[in-house]
Amino acid sequence: MQHDPSPTPGAARAGAPARPSMLRLASASLAGTAIEFYDFFVYGTAAALVLGPLFFPSFSPLAGTLAAFGTFGIGFLARPLGSVVFGHIGDRHGRRPVLLGSLLLTGVATVAVGCVPSYASIGATAPILLILLRFLQGLGLGGEWGGAVLLTAEHAPEERRGLWSSFPQMGPAVGFLLANGLMLTLSGLLADGQFAAWGWRVPFWVAGLLALAGLWLRRSVEETPQFRALAETGRRADAPLTEVVRGHWRLLLLTGGALATGYAVFYAATTWSLAYATEHLGVHRSVMLACVMAAVAVKGLVTPRVAVLGDRYGRRPLCLAGCAASALWMFPFVALLRTAEPLLMTLGLLGALLGMVTMFAVVGAYLPELYAPRIRCTGAAVGYNLGGVLGGALTPIVATALAAGDGPPWAVAVYLTAIALVSLTCFALLPETNPIVVRRRTARRADAAAGAAEAAAPA
Repeated sequence: MQHDPSPTPGAARAGAPARPSMLRLASASLAGTAIEFYDFFVYGTAAALVLGPLFFPSFSPLAGTLAAFGTFGIGFLARPLGSVVFGHIGDRHGRRPVLLGSLLLTGVATVAVGCVPSYASIGATAPILLILLRFLQGLGLGGEWGGAVLLTAEHAPEERRGLWSSFPQMGPAVGFLLANGLMLTLSGLLADGQFAAWGWRVPFWVAGLLALAGLWLRRSVEETPQFRALAETGRRADAPLTEVVRGHWRLLLLTGGALATGYAVFYAATTWSLAYATEHLGVHRSVMLACVMAAVAVKGLVTPRVAVLGDRYGRRPLCLAGCAASALWMFPFVALLRTAEPLLMTLGLLGALLGMVTMFAVVGAYLPELYAPRIRCTGAAVGYNLGGVLGGALTPIVATALAAGDGPPWAVAVYLTAIALVSLTCFALLPETNPIVVRRRTARRADAAAGAAEAAAPA
């Protein structure tokens, strides 16, 4: 298992001199991930609320929701492929092209989703187009994370790498709030018939304007010092995916398994709970959207504060704590959701997301530090998106099926707890990578060994 916790000298010099430069880079990274996750999340909300009846009208309500979540899951299956394609570009040609290409692809696909006619207009072609466009969304998002995180991680000084790398990790929360805030506004302003007829399409069209804004923000982003050093010395990987799979397959599987619970908990809280509360508990969609958004807003605000703890105490302890908290909270989460009381549901959602963010606030620094610079874009991105397949693609579908009865969905809590325990095991098998913490531990061990040798020496 190879990792590269120490920055190159160029990276240290680039990160040290000026905070404004880092703020500009981190802001561009945050803006891009927010826009891309807006695109991804607006689909998830639409799948929970309207896509089933519009694109699968011959199905029962439960089967229609499952089918809509099935198209939602297609995006997760595409994400590892996107991370392979864009990871190769990032490791061969630079991190900057990844930032621009992935944003453009996701934006175009999202706008196109808003233009797809319903099943009533074009029949079976409608869900086929929906699946194709969802696949392209996932392809673009699979490339986004690696480029955005490496932009900050490879420019940042090592003592603040976790903090700066947490900026793109705030992007999902910002994107979710943008997507669902617009959905909530339209849901409140429009009658149910208007929302189902055309209102749900508006957030998809807005994605085009956001993509243009993101491309403008990223137009002058500088290439990272670590990639420039690789290019200048001719040490770029010729086939980064092959190198990752052959030399680091165990690390790849461990990171995918470790991150699975973060995805599972997030999409259980933000997607499955929305469908469950509106369909099974009779909660109005506006009320449930407001509960979810309040919890996600707190999650976004907490992210950089947790990342600072990762810079101080290490990445691995926080990841272990987040998994343990998630495992312990899943039954209270389901119990509070079942009450259908807005404040209690929000409390349940918030507890789940705080456990999740304790892990995900630090993975923007953790995953890049696990891989050498020459294969970092591919290794980190594929591991991250593999976790999305394992934890995010199936969770809304499985949870919806497990909650099909009239009683409390305890089976959902069992499912989520099991995933959290698997991730806890995977994190336990991964090393600490924070360079400052690693050096501190090495120095303590050296001092202890020297003390033991001195004590054992004859008087």
